Amino acid sequence: MQSFPETVLITGGAGFIGSHLASMLLRRGCKVAVLDNLNDFYDPGLKRANLAEIGRAGAFDFVLGDICERTAVRDLFAGFRPAAVVHLAARTGVRFSVDNPELYYATNVAGMENVLAACRDFKTPKVVFASSSSVYGTLSAIPFREDALLLSPASPYAATKLAGEAMLHSFVNCYGLQGVVLRFFTVYGPRQRPDLAIGKFVHLIGDGEPIQLFGNASSARDYTWIDDILSGVLAAMTYEPPTGYDVFNLGSARPISLDAMVALVEEAVGRSANRQYTDPAVGDITVTCADIAKAGTLLGYRPTMAIAEGIRRFVASAKRGGAGDGTS
Repeated sequence: MQSFPETVLITGGAGFIGSHLASMLLRRGCKVAVLDNLNDFYDPGLKRANLAEIGRAGAFDFVLGDICERTAVRDLFAGFRPAAVVHLAARTGVRFSVDNPELYYATNVAGMENVLAACRDFKTPKVVFASSSSVYGTLSAIPFREDALLLSPASPYAATKLAGEAMLHSFVNCYGLQGVVLRFFTVYGPRQRPDLAIGKFVHLIGDGEPIQLFGNASSARDYTWIDDILSGVLAAMTYEPPTGYDVFNLGSARPISLDAMVALVEEAVGRSANRQYTDPAVGDITVTCADIAKAGTLLGYRPTMAIAEGIRRFVASAKRGGAGDGTS
């Protein structure tokens, strides 16, 4: 294991995962820079609130900018000189990508190339890239293993995440960077995007509003608590891939059906849901389930949060206004 980087750039750091990570790194004594364009995919006010929460952990540099703006990216690297980049900035959301593939390509592929080129040119040796379980797609065997030979992304979002992995591998091969890919499995917890299932259902059920369930609600997801994800990210930041590049699943390895997840939300909120079933969403996959043996062996990754307890904590945080850090 290498020493922990002293200066870390987090792209997309005003978002859900990035803001939690920034707070943790500041408490470890790291110097942190956050690059975020505060776009309106969801309420920018929530991202500004996240930035305020980061500030409670310590002073940090915030740059309002877009990874698609090559000059802005290079100016940030020239001034901050990060020892490591955790690349979280991305266009997210499977369903929105089906209608807007060009936006996803511009940010998740071309924008990522801007970041990687800056790492190359300003001698930033380490890149940790947030990928997604969606890269496995519709044909990979369950549970998903990192060495799966058949990846079949089912949406433009998934395709751009897989392209990002390939782009990082090419920069490792050609320019000597270190790259670690982390395939996140449905992360949830305080500060999560309001359009994601658990948070959305908590608020709709609490307000007595109907919830929309795609298909017959038998689809299943490997929901992963934010603290567990962060433990994997921190471990990846000190991991030295033997070949310069490596890929890890970060999940709970305990998938739960949509119906069962809604039942847990009902229990935690104390109200019954008004379920409305609709057609399956284009681009979604039926089941996600992480094989986390590799991450356990090489990163010491040990997720501990059970979904029922995680939902209870999420609901408690929502009742407090959702502003708390939420991390251990």
